[in-house]
Amino acid sequence: MISSTRISYRLFMIVCGCLIITSFIFVYSSSSIFALEKFGNSLYFLKKQCIGFIIGLIAALAIQYIRPTLLKNGAPYFFWASVFLTSLTLIPTFSSTIHGSSRWLKIPGFSFQPSELIKISLIIYLAYIISSKRHKYSFWHGYAPVMAILIIPSLILLKQPDFGLTVTLFLTTLIMLFVANYEIKHVAYTLASLIPVGGFLIWMRPYRVKRVLTFLNPWEDPKGAGFQIIQSLIAIGSGGFWGVGIGNSKQKFFYLPMQHTDFIFSIIAEEAGFIGCIFIIFLYIALLYYGIKLALSTDDLFTRFIIFGFVIITNLQATINIGVATGLLPTKGIGLPLISYGNTTLVCNLIMIGIITKLIRASR
Repeated sequence: MISSTRISYRLFMIVCGCLIITSFIFVYSSSSIFALEKFGNSLYFLKKQCIGFIIGLIAALAIQYIRPTLLKNGAPYFFWASVFLTSLTLIPTFSSTIHGSSRWLKIPGFSFQPSELIKISLIIYLAYIISSKRHKYSFWHGYAPVMAILIIPSLILLKQPDFGLTVTLFLTTLIMLFVANYEIKHVAYTLASLIPVGGFLIWMRPYRVKRVLTFLNPWEDPKGAGFQIIQSLIAIGSGGFWGVGIGNSKQKFFYLPMQHTDFIFSIIAEEAGFIGCIFIIFLYIALLYYGIKLALSTDDLFTRFIIFGFVIITNLQATINIGVATGLLPTKGIGLPLISYGNTTLVCNLIMIGIITKLIRASR
């Protein structure tokens, strides 16, 4: 008889596979016209996504030969190395600025986004801290050090700037600490303090204030600041119930910016309709459900909280992305996990899945 852990693991992997297959379909569909116009090759972004998948798959397979103790004991070093690499983006010599943010690190021949490494290294580091069970109920020796660790990369991300990822990391951390049974009052006080701090950070940057105002009334400037969200809503509305058909989007003809990255959900809604949207949302809910079942099926706390962290941050990002595309949240610059175009993101997600696979196999 197949154990419940194995069933949960297989279903978890099937959901991840469905999201990646969806990525290949809609990265090509949404980017083909833009790629043909800019690079003379409609397959340009699909090919790069496939390369990212192959690199990530090789990395995930290589992780299967690493001892779990090495993954656990190396968690602090991996985290601080990723923080160091991300800090290099603040130096113009090493960074590449795209859409006003210096999030990409330039290396001869290619560039990548080191902040994606922070996402997975933070989850691994938090799982390492939680599994050690040291000073869990002490504020100064248990909770405060975790917050101090989080503040350092947050300051770097805000300097890039990457406000959306900073918020996502804080929320992921607080949820993981809450699940780990840290003092709820500490988590509640931190969550409450994020509201005025977030408001201050928005007030400090005029473009963030503009984003909030555009969110409240995009029709005030339909050809300027509100153009992107209006075009996104047009795409979603045009899809109706069944959609206009895969490959038949009109908004990808240079009406909707970032159609293969931050606003790929809008193209999915236009081409696959309400049914396609429900399918995508169902996949993320299934990822959360089977991820939690898989996490609860293991007694190893390190493995448990790595899985928790992965499904939490994935669903948070998906919620934010869909919220932005549908006009329910201000624009954040966060892609749709495992679906939006982005080599670094896909590679890092596959590495995390590889780590989960290794730890689950080791805990049997």
